[in-house]
Amino acid sequence: MEFEKELRKNGLKNTPHRTRIMEVLESYEVPVSAQDIYERLKEDKVRISLSTVYRTLDKLVALDFVRKLSFTGEDSALFESIRKGHRHYLVCLRCRKKTVIDKCPIKEYQETLERETDFSIEGHKLAIYGYCPACK
Repeated sequence: MEFEKELRKNGLKNTPHRTRIMEVLESYEVPVSAQDIYERLKEDKVRISLSTVYRTLDKLVALDFVRKLSFTGEDSALFESIRKGHRHYLVCLRCRKKTVIDKCPIKEYQETLERETDFSIEGHKLAIYGYCPACK
């Protein structure tokens, strides 16, 4: 398993908690909070503390297995598996629902900016805020 090899390469063990947290993250289509992960693990009868979830997420972010995101109006950070790939979101201002945008809408613009400015762009984030069909 790639995850286990990467952990070992970075001097970490593949603990049951790390594995379960990654499984939970990969089961969600949209980013989730540490609290959401904790509650899901508790439902699955996994004995873990919320602080362990946070510490594990911090390690997984540092190792580039997990992406930490923040959205306007959110009280806490959200997390998603890097395996989901490069993603952008539509965010409802009322219900906070997040919808994945299927295609990167600024890829061509980023390439144009690089050519015009000779700036080497390493990444970007995009969240578009508005109202979902149920809330408008």
